[in-house]
Amino acid sequence: MPLPADTERVVAAGLRWRVRVEGSGPVLLLLHGTGASIHSWRDLLPLLKPHFTLCAPDLPGHAKTEPLPAPRLSLPGMAEAVGDLLGILGLVPACAVGHSAGAAILARMMLDGRIHPASWVSLNGALLPLHGFAGLSFKPLARLMAASALPARLFAARAHDPAAIRRLIASTGSRLDVEGIEGYARLVRDPTHVANVLAMMAAWDLEPLARQLPELEARTLLVVGGNDRTVPPLHADRVLRLLPSAEKCVLPGLGHLAHEEAPDRVAGLVRDWCLDPACRSQMA
Repeated sequence: MPLPADTERVVAAGLRWRVRVEGSGPVLLLLHGTGASIHSWRDLLPLLKPHFTLCAPDLPGHAKTEPLPAPRLSLPGMAEAVGDLLGILGLVPACAVGHSAGAAILARMMLDGRIHPASWVSLNGALLPLHGFAGLSFKPLARLMAASALPARLFAARAHDPAAIRRLIASTGSRLDVEGIEGYARLVRDPTHVANVLAMMAAWDLEPLARQLPELEARTLLVVGGNDRTVPPLHADRVLRLLPSAEKCVLPGLGHLAHEEAPDRVAGLVRDWCLDPACRSQMA
């Protein structure tokens, strides 16, 4: 389902944002992951709209939202900017959902006292630094690629090959329909979007967040795609050791983009977790 044409344009934190605000009921904030946009919620929004007032922005530097300046590209800087957006909109989230890096931003916002949701859902959340070689090489590689405009231009040019986009999606462990694949193709064909994403990745530091995760007080549900090849499923077990009160729900056969592969299933989990604390729908 494509996004409605009347998506709002809002100025906050010195940036012009694209944001969807719709529905009625308790406010549910949705933050997409690195390299994505609000298009990734396209099939989830209609399922949640009858139950919540939804707030889904493009993150700074992604799709139609302007980028933060370099000194504010950190995780705390991103959390502050989203908090400023909520202030301009006059919205106070009762619950929140974050995918991948969006989950890290939500956690940072809660720890910094910018939002105080009673419940939140991490969808394949990238909440901790990667282990091993991947963890050691991630930031230096991102900084190297962000230092020049050439990698972004080359990546965007490569995205005009449909097979390259299909391989990119497949590398996450997910299988999307034609519309889902085209949504990401439009993003990665834009060298400005790609350059902004690389700059954000180069500035990312999850070590302080990892140290403070045990301080989180909101009820936490970790939704894990059993076939996730971007954030390994065992990542959630590390989070559980830091947040023993959290609960984990594994979705077998689904990858990093599980909410796009099975929006009905994910929407049910979000509704149950955020609306009825006593309900635990098929959690395994």
